[in-house]
Amino acid sequence: MPKKRESRGRRKGDKGSIERIHCDQCGALVPADKAICVTRMYSPVAPGLAEELEKKGAIIMKYPVKKCYCVSCAIFLGIIKVRPEEERKPRVPTV
Repeated sequence: MPKKRESRGRRKGDKGSIERIHCDQCGALVPADKAICVTRMYSPVAPGLAEELEKKGAIIMKYPVKKCYCVSCAIFLGIIKVRPEEERKPRVPTV
């Protein structure tokens, strides 16, 4: 069976099996090298309150939060986009 992409959609290389992690959106088990991980800054203080406190000179800490998603959830949330048909690998009909 022909393969769609050389890396098979993973960053594993020649490592063998990789541990699986849970998608933070739907809970699906996804190989760690295939999951799309995003790091965003999180502040425990509400934005309106943080703005007022910063005006008075307070320093509000922001913490990095890493979330990992499966491919379908990452597409649904808009983290990655589906490539247009012109950029996809051309299909070759089997004889």
